[in-house]
Amino acid sequence: MLKNAPYRFSDFEYITIAYGTRDSMLNTYNSATQDYQYVNRSNQVVKQKLKLTDDDLLFLHRKAMEMGFWNVDNDMTTPRKDSIEGHDVPRYELEYKYKEKSKKVVLDADYAGNQKMKDATKTTIEKVLEMINIANAR
Repeated sequence: MLKNAPYRFSDFEYITIAYGTRDSMLNTYNSATQDYQYVNRSNQVVKQKLKLTDDDLLFLHRKAMEMGFWNVDNDMTTPRKDSIEGHDVPRYELEYKYKEKSKKVVLDADYAGNQKMKDATKTTIEKVLEMINIANAR
């Protein structure tokens, strides 16, 4: 059954994640280019190369499968009435790219839609960020 799954690890290409506020997505990572950029505690943008191992990526692929990431809505954003409202609400963009398919989800932290989908997406994002932090600490 897993061999015929629409998202196979053998077809995996990369993961990208970006997060911050709607207007300022300064925290980014791309596993293909190994480009990692984040804002440190001193509010400085730090750029570096960071490699996730094949085991790290396999873990993240399996975690996405386990959480049902492939079945969540792509757009889980909260509509804003004006540019000031919700300006500093965290936003996350996560993409898993495979040879013939990809899954990109945009999530606002205050998304009020389907809670199960929000939780699945949030957990997947947390695992990606956790793996980045582990790799950065190595």
